[in-house]
Amino acid sequence: MMVLANNTRFFKEEETQWEVVGEDVQRQIVGFDDRVMMVNVKFEKGAIGPLHNHHHTQVTHIAVGTFEVTIEEETRILKKGDSFYIPSNKIHGVVCLEEGILIDVFSPMREDFIK
Repeated sequence: MMVLANNTRFFKEEETQWEVVGEDVQRQIVGFDDRVMMVNVKFEKGAIGPLHNHHHTQVTHIAVGTFEVTIEEETRILKKGDSFYIPSNKIHGVVCLEEGILIDVFSPMREDFIK
């Protein structure tokens, strides 16, 4: 089982670094093992999470802000408190309409996020 670099089972926001992953987008890995991973993703207004797909199943909760969310051919406007589910290998992406934070949960964990 993998654990965070600091070998803790507890997440403290001020002790976990944000990583720049795109223009106006940052990622903060909260915790993971080989079966599941949770990640905070911070977006500035207008930032884009481009359309993509991966073999992981994903559930995302909107903690802050408003996003235009596309999954396959369907697009919806979602806001703080809303969530969405993305099955494995489905095309998806977001546009941040109001500065926000997404909480992504992946299964299995995203090995490509770990350096």
